[in-house]
Amino acid sequence: MATLKTDAARNDVTNQPPPLVGYNVFEGDRALAAAVEREGASFAAARLRGIGAEAGSEEAIAAGFAANERPPALRSHDRFGNRIDEVEFDPRWHWLMQKATSFGLHCSPWREERSGAHVARAAAFYVWSQVEAGHGCPISMTYAAIPVLRAHRHVGAEWAERMGALDYDPALKSFSEKRSGLCGMGMTEKQGGSDVRANTTQAVPEDHSGSGEPYLLTGHKWFCSAPMCDAFLVLAQAPRGLSCFLLPRILPDETRNVFAIQRLKDKLGNRSNASCEVEFKDTVGFLIGEEGRGVQTIIEMVNFTRLDCVNGSAALMRQALVQALHHARYRYAFGRALIDQPLMKNVLADLALESEAALALLMRVARAADRAASDEREAAIKRIGTAIAKYWVCKRAPMVVAEALECLGGNGYVEESVMPRLYREAPLNSIWEGSGNVNALDVLRAMQKTPDALEAMFGEMVGAGDVAIVGALHRLRQEASDAEAVELRARRIVEELALTWQAALLQRTSIAPVADAFARSRLTGDGGRALGTLPASVDFDAIVQRAFAG
Repeated sequence: MATLKTDAARNDVTNQPPPLVGYNVFEGDRALAAAVEREGASFAAARLRGIGAEAGSEEAIAAGFAANERPPALRSHDRFGNRIDEVEFDPRWHWLMQKATSFGLHCSPWREERSGAHVARAAAFYVWSQVEAGHGCPISMTYAAIPVLRAHRHVGAEWAERMGALDYDPALKSFSEKRSGLCGMGMTEKQGGSDVRANTTQAVPEDHSGSGEPYLLTGHKWFCSAPMCDAFLVLAQAPRGLSCFLLPRILPDETRNVFAIQRLKDKLGNRSNASCEVEFKDTVGFLIGEEGRGVQTIIEMVNFTRLDCVNGSAALMRQALVQALHHARYRYAFGRALIDQPLMKNVLADLALESEAALALLMRVARAADRAASDEREAAIKRIGTAIAKYWVCKRAPMVVAEALECLGGNGYVEESVMPRLYREAPLNSIWEGSGNVNALDVLRAMQKTPDALEAMFGEMVGAGDVAIVGALHRLRQEASDAEAVELRARRIVEELALTWQAALLQRTSIAPVADAFARSRLTGDGGRALGTLPASVDFDAIVQRAFAG
C-alpha cells in the first residue's frame, strides 16, 4: 500500500497579519491623548493608560467575543413554575461589567465632581467600548440616570448613592442588601416608538399622589433596555399626564415587583446585551418629579445617553480603523505592503479623517457637559451640540465600518474577525435614543426656541478662519434663515452644521494635514462621494502615521 505523504509547505501560513492583541488602546491613539489634555482631563491620563492596557489585552478581547457568541437567555420561570423573569449571561459578560464598573464608567463624574470629569469619563468609555459595545448599554444608562435621581433626592438619594459604587453586584435581591446597582430605561411602546406622548401605560396613585409616592402601573414597554438592572426610569400616563417613575425590580418589602418579560429582542447587533418586551400589571413605580412633566424629568437622562451614542459610534469607527491599519501594515500584495499602496493609503487616510473628526466632536460636547452648569454658552452648545453630534457621528459609523471591513477583504467578512460584530453594531446608535429624523428635528427646535444656541455654534466655527469654513458658514446662515423649507431640509442643515463644526475643531486641534484634508474634502467638494477619494495633494503619510501608534 502506498504511503500517504503530506507536504508540510502546504500548511505554512504566510502573508497573514499577526493577531492585534497586547497593545494599549489609549497610548496608540495620539488624537485621544491630545484631546484629553486639551479638554481639561490630563489628571486622568494614568488611569486611561491602565484602561487602555486592559482593553488591548488578550483576556478582554476574548471576553468580547464570548459575550456575543453566547447571547443572554430569558428564564421566565424556575423549575417549580414560579415566575422569576431573570436573564442569564455568559460569565465573560459579567467580567466585562465588573471591569467597566471598577473603572467608574457608570458614575465617575458624579463621584468626583471636578473640572474635566465628563471629558475623562468620555475618554474612558471610548477606550473600553472598543472591547465590546453591548455591555455599555446598562453602564451608559446608569451614568445618565444618576443626575435625574440626585435631582429628586427625596425619591432617589439612596438609589443614586448605591449606583455610584465602584462595584458590580448582578444578583436580583433587595436593594438594601446590594453593594451596588444599575439602572435601565423603558420609554417606547408598540404604538408610539419615538412619540412617547402616545404611551398608553397607565399609572394610578396607590394611595396619595405626588412626587415620591407609589403608583400602580399597568401596560407595556416595547423596548425596555437591560432588564437585568435593579431599577428603571419609565414613562406612564398619570392622572395629570405623561409622568416619570422609578420602577424597582425588588420592592422595599423585599418582594419581587411585577415585571413580566415577554421575550428578549432578537436584534441585528448588540447581541451580548438584553433588550426586552415587558408587561406591567399593578407594578409599583415611584413618581419622579411632577405629574405631567415626565419628558422634562427624563430629558437629562436622554441627553447623557445621546452623548454615549456619539461615544459608542466614535469608538466603533476607531476600532474599525485600527483593525484596517493593522491588517494593511502586515498584508502584502503585488510586492508591497497594502499600507504603502497609493489607493489603499487614500482609503486609510480618509477613514482616519472620519475617526478623528468624530472624536473631536465627542470630546468637545463632553467639555460642554462639564461646564454647562456654570456657563450659559457651554449649556447652549451642550443642548444643540449633543443632537448635532448624535445625528452625524452615528450616521457615519456604518459607512466607515463597512469601508474598514473591505480593507481586510474576505478576512474581514468571517466571524473569527471582529469586523462582522462591529458592522452589525454600527447602525444601532443612530436608532437608539431617537432616530436621525428625531435628532435633526431636535436641532431645529433648539435653533428656534433658543437662537443663542445657534449663535454659540456659529461662534465655534467662525474663529477657525479657514476659507472653506467661512464659505460653509455663509451657506449655513442662508439655509437656517429659509423658514419655509427648514423642516424639509433639516437633515441637510444638521449635516452642514456637523461638518463645519468638525472642520473648525480640527483646524484648532489637529495637525495641518488632517485639518486641511478634512476641510477641502468635506466642505469644498474636493473629494468624492465614497471614502478613499481624497485629492492627490493630501499628505497621506502624515495622516496615516498619526492615526495609530501601534
